[in-house]
Amino acid sequence: MKTIALVEDNPDNMLLLRVLLKGHFVLHEYENGPEAARGIVERPPDLVLMDISLPEMDGVEVMKHIRTHKTLDSLPIVALTAHAMVGDREKYLAEGFDFYIPKPILDEDQLLGPISRFLD
Repeated sequence: MKTIALVEDNPDNMLLLRVLLKGHFVLHEYENGPEAARGIVERPPDLVLMDISLPEMDGVEVMKHIRTHKTLDSLPIVALTAHAMVGDREKYLAEGFDFYIPKPILDEDQLLGPISRFLD
């Protein structure tokens, strides 16, 4: 079974992700940037769903930290964020994220479709 790292500080959003993904994937959950940066390097998943607004270290910083590790430079990292203003998608893709999913997630296919493309 493939592994997904969920990096999300909002308990309600984490619960939704857990409900949508549990049973399909092994989940590693992280609530803040430093914890995610350490945990993902120590236990590399097959894919990362990364919130942008995180305590202590934002999602962009975490993604850049992960990318400094040669064995993780091709790890798919998806920005999963409420930053959904015009231009945000392009901004986060230019930062180095592999895909961008705006929150709130209104349809499970909005989440599962991109995950399937990266993990199949």
